[in-house]
Amino acid sequence: MMNVKKYKKGYYMPPYTDVSWAAKDCAEKAPTWCSVDLRDGNQALIIPMNLTEKIEFYKKLVQMGFKEIEVGFPAASETEYEFLRTLVEKDLIPDDVTVQVLTQARKHIIQRTFEALEGVKNAIVHVYNSTSAAQRTQVFHKSKEEIKQIAVEGAALLKELTDRNGSKYRFEYSPESFTGTEPEYALEVCNAVLNVWKPASDRKAIINLPSTVQMSMPHVYASQIAYMSQHLNYRDNIVLSLHPHNDRGCGVADAELGLLAGAERIEGTLFGNGERTGNVDIVTIALNMYAMGIDPGLDFSNMPELIEVYERVTRMNVPPRQPYAGQLVFAAFSGSHQDAIAKGMKYHADTCQKQWSVPYLLIDPEDLGRHYDADVIRINSQSGQGGVGYVMEQQYGVCMPKKMREDFSYFVKEISDHKHRELKPEDMYHIFVQHYVNIISPFQLEDFSLKKEETKWYGQIVLMVNGKKTILEGSGNGQLDAVSNAICSTYGIHIYNLVYNEHDLDSGSNSRGMAYFGLTYDDRKTAWGVGVDTDIITASVIAFISAVNQMEGIKEKVKFCQKREAAYEKDIYKDGIAQH
Repeated sequence: MMNVKKYKKGYYMPPYTDVSWAAKDCAEKAPTWCSVDLRDGNQALIIPMNLTEKIEFYKKLVQMGFKEIEVGFPAASETEYEFLRTLVEKDLIPDDVTVQVLTQARKHIIQRTFEALEGVKNAIVHVYNSTSAAQRTQVFHKSKEEIKQIAVEGAALLKELTDRNGSKYRFEYSPESFTGTEPEYALEVCNAVLNVWKPASDRKAIINLPSTVQMSMPHVYASQIAYMSQHLNYRDNIVLSLHPHNDRGCGVADAELGLLAGAERIEGTLFGNGERTGNVDIVTIALNMYAMGIDPGLDFSNMPELIEVYERVTRMNVPPRQPYAGQLVFAAFSGSHQDAIAKGMKYHADTCQKQWSVPYLLIDPEDLGRHYDADVIRINSQSGQGGVGYVMEQQYGVCMPKKMREDFSYFVKEISDHKHRELKPEDMYHIFVQHYVNIISPFQLEDFSLKKEETKWYGQIVLMVNGKKTILEGSGNGQLDAVSNAICSTYGIHIYNLVYNEHDLDSGSNSRGMAYFGLTYDDRKTAWGVGVDTDIITASVIAFISAVNQMEGIKEKVKFCQKREAAYEKDIYKDGIAQH
């Protein structure tokens, strides 16, 4: 049995709780985004990125619109150091992009970090030390005052080195393990650091409050953020930043509530990569905002390409159900979902709606470079006729009558169930053609002619019937009626209901028409046939013959008629053999 008694709350509530922020329904604007993929995400990889891969990833982040990018911990390894120097020496840092470097609040590490920064125009130097009760007592064995002094000395050295080299670097401080730190003490340490820096409106400092280990429900973290936001010194000259991890699976919720509580900046990674359960997923937060009509300021218009680069350089995978990015997040296999999506998108197109509102689709997949036909409606044994019909129409222009869609969908589901796999659009089209289009057994159309005399149509149909040429004649009130009567009267076929539909299959002078026939016959079953030809009447005749060929028992009827004809020819019909 699991021993729950050994656990207790590891976090601290602020002295008082102000939840007025909870009255807001969403953030008013996007935060400043800082990607930490190249440091926090990179150190979490089994095989860290090499220099070439880091440069490619960095360029992709710049292309997406990130204005602050943490490029690493240059004092930690030669690769990290070389990466930053390469960015400088190859002039790969745009003027509107600020690179961020991380350093512990230790003298020799800070000095090495400044060596790596030589020649950088815009930089954020991010210094940190751990302040949590657990780290103070178990790891460092230091008092609160001693831990605060480490932070103050680190802050002072940052200021000294920056003033010495004449740069205008901005500073950032993180009380690491903030979520396990008493809020009053975290505030005391942050204010002591700020008193060293004395931030100004033209050179704001960043106070970053990380949930290094996620310990509480999101509203508790937000209450901690609100307390800090309301009591930090120099508040107007501070950018309050969050760095949520995802130990409890609430990283996105922590970030969103933290923004409501006063934060203005988010540090995170694409797709949530990071140590343990990962960092907060910037893609999800940004697109959550996008879905509410807030411009996130980042470009996700080619999500497939972004995923390809990410998976290749990190050797990580984006899960198929990852919000917005996963291969299956827009996919509907359920029949009722498919039907609602198909009708919603048709309504959206027909009414030229400006506002996106389609059942089951929070945002338009096209905005992310995804495609309806390949990504939204997916077909397997759980799918319905709406989804099957939608894919056939979108991909191949096949607009089946409603009852035929039902017939075809059952056929598709049966095949998918038997093969135990999803059917791709090309699979379905092959099934459709094979099962319905231009069926030539036992009847194959060779030729036909139609003429009108007064109010009646007369037709002559030339068929190959089981390899034998046969000429049939019939009349009717219309062209297709004459063809139908010629075949049905000859072979004793009784049709109780007839469904007919037609449409253009493509455009242009050589466009083809597609015709559909549904014939309900003796045992009240309906057979479907499809004809395709540049002449719509020819397509219709082929469709009718294809439907007849689909009827159960039609081959036996034909064989019987052929035996009867043979008996006539041998003049033995009278002895009753053929009749029998």
